[in-house]
Amino acid sequence: MKLEVGIIGGAGYTAGELIRLLLNHPKTNINFVYSTSNAGNKIYKVHQDLIGSTEMEFTQEINVDVDVLFLCLGHGNSTAFLKENSFSENTKIIDLSNDFRLTADRILDDKEFVYGLPELQKEAIKNTKYIANPGCFATALQLAILPLAANGLLKNDVHINAVTGATGAGTSLSKTTHFTWRDNNFSHYKAFAHQHLGEINQTVHQLQSDFNSEINFMPNRGNFSRGIFATTYTKFEGSIENAQKIYKTFYKDAAFTFVSDDPIHMKQVVNTNKCLVQLEKHGNKLLITSTIDNLLKGASGQAIQNMNLMYGFEENLGLNLKANYF
Repeated sequence: MKLEVGIIGGAGYTAGELIRLLLNHPKTNINFVYSTSNAGNKIYKVHQDLIGSTEMEFTQEINVDVDVLFLCLGHGNSTAFLKENSFSENTKIIDLSNDFRLTADRILDDKEFVYGLPELQKEAIKNTKYIANPGCFATALQLAILPLAANGLLKNDVHINAVTGATGAGTSLSKTTHFTWRDNNFSHYKAFAHQHLGEINQTVHQLQSDFNSEINFMPNRGNFSRGIFATTYTKFEGSIENAQKIYKTFYKDAAFTFVSDDPIHMKQVVNTNKCLVQLEKHGNKLLITSTIDNLLKGASGQAIQNMNLMYGFEENLGLNLKANYF
């Protein structure tokens, strides 16, 4: 028997990825895809690669008895939607916005959301009905420093420079998302003030309560469609061999996070749910490189990973995806 799945906010990039994954997941059936702006249109009219894959239409009708509900709404809108719409007590909810990621925002009426980073708290995810899916930058950057925090080894400031593709900005056009602006261009934005810093600091303090240094994050826009590549460095007293042992031990049971002995690059992970991490020692500094696909491990792939955990499926079910390497 398959899970009946509903998607709220079906026209965006993350919803498109979610639909693609769910159509090919052996344990799910898409019950409805809700979109007020596209109701009555075929899904493949918006997500054009799905022509021949589904004849479903977007709808404004909601089935409140679905097994799983994915919220792919703009930030701030999930809370309003759940206040206006009640679902069955058996419906499990996975929210892809930032509405419930911070501890202060976790509870809505009778629903308490668990932060859904599997490498951080897999058991809590297995035992909850409500998930706050992590942000894309937050996923890549936390996976770079979780092992250090878990071992109490973040003793100094952390410095991060990371670049994301154009899909990280969503489907709405703006001055900095037009092709003529992005092409052959590079820029930073939200210097030291990106919204995902809240999640990152929260997780670090969860693992290392005495951390009292700064996490300095410089986000950048790249002239490519998808992917995140991050370089993180901080002071580290141990050897590179010591660091590699710490990271490989921490991620030994992780389904999608891998520590590479060789330098990594973004093509290795784009169109997959993987995160790759690589370590180098430079003087007294440890350089941690991490890379993910922002739409998959940074959003919809991780949402499916969380669904699999919540239902006791194999963690990688429906997520054995191959990178478009060439």
